[in-house]
Amino acid sequence: MERIYLDSAASTPVADEVINEMIPYLKQQFGNPSSIHYFGRETNRALQLARKRVADLIGATKPLEITFTSGGTEADNLAIKGTAEYVRIKDPSKNHIITSYVEHDAVLEPCRDLERLGYKVTFLPVTKECLVEPKVLKEAIMSTTALVSIMYANNEVGTIQPVKELARIAHESGALFHTDAVQAAGKISVDVNDLGIDLLSMSSHKINGPKGVGALYIRNGLEIMPIIHGGGQESTMRSGTENVPGIAGFGKACELAKARMTEYENYVSSLRDYFVDKVLSEIPYSRLNGSRTSRLASNAHFTFFGVNGEDLIIKLDESGIAASTGSACSVKKQKPSHVLKAMGFSYEEITGSLRISLSMKNTKEEVDRTVNVLAEVVRELRSLSPFKSKYA
Repeated sequence: MERIYLDSAASTPVADEVINEMIPYLKQQFGNPSSIHYFGRETNRALQLARKRVADLIGATKPLEITFTSGGTEADNLAIKGTAEYVRIKDPSKNHIITSYVEHDAVLEPCRDLERLGYKVTFLPVTKECLVEPKVLKEAIMSTTALVSIMYANNEVGTIQPVKELARIAHESGALFHTDAVQAAGKISVDVNDLGIDLLSMSSHKINGPKGVGALYIRNGLEIMPIIHGGGQESTMRSGTENVPGIAGFGKACELAKARMTEYENYVSSLRDYFVDKVLSEIPYSRLNGSRTSRLASNAHFTFFGVNGEDLIIKLDESGIAASTGSACSVKKQKPSHVLKAMGFSYEEITGSLRISLSMKNTKEEVDRTVNVLAEVVRELRSLSPFKSKYA
């Protein structure tokens, strides 16, 4: 059976060029980058090249604005907890954090942890299309607000947030602005200076890099507190010997993503639109979720009424097609999507959801086969549903 992978929002294959970039640092150049001898200098050179490549992808002017982490989750935690702690030390009245109900758990959980430590956290609602409205942020922000953290693009429904306007509102009130760009960086053009972003989180394995490495952009001149203490690596922001092979691979992945950006957006968005139109025309009682226009090129998120999404995933997998119901990080928790709940969806709408996330490796032929299988599986599952007469 030839399998089809449609879950690129969860993870992506490591590019051959990335693997080739990593191999020397797994074999010949194995030195500790903090060592001052030849072997250490060679591995440190790899770190600095990768730092520049990551910075170039997001328009950062100084490579040292990039701090390497173990992934997007650590980058989010460092941004939120590190900023909150530093700001409150400087000004104890600044104890208010603003985020949204549709953030990834890597943002929601550190915010809830700060609540337990006495911080005040406001969770903003979203529209039916998963948009955080600037006027809602404006109403919520206060003189005590230290940080606003709103994701760049939603990991489940793909909606792109108006981060430039949100950052402007935060700055007008004296607050800092962080965005979780794990789903966006490398897939759409990001310029931190044009957008006015203070902190930005990234992850390697979403853009054909290795797992276990990410980065936090920290605007030059901005100070935050580290959350991992030790030998003072990464300019004291993230202690621990750096994952040199992973970081080298991440840097190469960023270089590749920047070079292919226009091609990626054009090809993948065209394939996505073809997929969406085909599903909506061939499968009755189906609906596209999120914004039709302001969304990631790779994302197509549907509700199929009268069907359980997890049953759908299992059936698709039996036919050799990999997709998901939403965030891969939340699957094992067995809980309804907090994103769809915040968008006002009913239980039936939430449980009947399916996320398709495409890449440049996918083809029209794969889309055709997927939609044919999907239509058959939906018909089969609806025939077994107690509500089958409603969706016949």
